[in-house]
Parts: sequence; C-alpha cells; structure tokens
Amino acid sequence: MSRGLIFSVGLFAAITGFAQQGHPLTGTWSGDWGASPTQRNQVTLVLNWDGKQVSGIMNPGPDSVQLSSVYLDPSTWTVRIEADAKDASGKPAHISAEGRLEDIASYHRKLSGTWKQGTTNGDFKLTRD
Repeated sequence: MSRGLIFSVGLFAAITGFAQQGHPLTGTWSGDWGASPTQRNQVTLVLNWDGKQVSGIMNPGPDSVQLSSVYLDPSTWTVRIEADAKDASGKPAHISAEGRLEDIASYHRKLSGTWKQGTTNGDFKLTRD
C-alpha cells in the first residue's frame, strides 16, 4: 500500500470516528452524587440529541426517571438537568443539577458540579462511558 492511501484511510477513520460522537452530551454517563465523600449514590444518565433538544433518563430500569429538561450552554460548557423523582421514602423529590463539561475533546469526557435532590444538597461527578 502506498503512503498516500494509508494516510487517506487513517484520515477517513479519524473523521468518521469523531462524527459518530455527535452531540457532546449524547451517550451513557455514569458516576455518583452525594452530600459528602462518604455518602454517595450511584447514578447513570442516558442522554440523546434528536437534532433539536437533549432528552434522557436517569438510572435506566424499572425505577428510571425521565429527565424533564437538559440544557447545554456551549459558550461555557455548562449543563443544567432537571427531573422529578421520589426519595427513599417514596415522597416526591425534585432534582436539579448544574455542572460543567471537562475534557470536551475526549470521548470519556467528564461532567461535574452541584446536585440538589429534594432538600439534600451535594455534588456529582459523571464520566461518559
């Protein structure tokens, strides 16, 4: 194979690989949130860009929670997420999280910030799988 052909194939693979990543929030994000370093709750978000807006669910499965809004400000890479869930006792608990995307050029980018669920305030750290 000629060097030009090898370079062209490599360039094509790199471009198509990057294009498949799509919107910076699309994908499965996993990590935790909590009020302290010892009180943590595992959380998984599955986010999808439909060409107009980002939608998603938290903790896929029988007890999943539909996200009511997901907003990304690309000028600051700030993300806001809202949802209505239930706390451990089954009472309604509104969730609001605000964070910032980091390592935006990486496939395994990170999202971290503040998390409020009902009356509990804490922080969260997620990584895209």
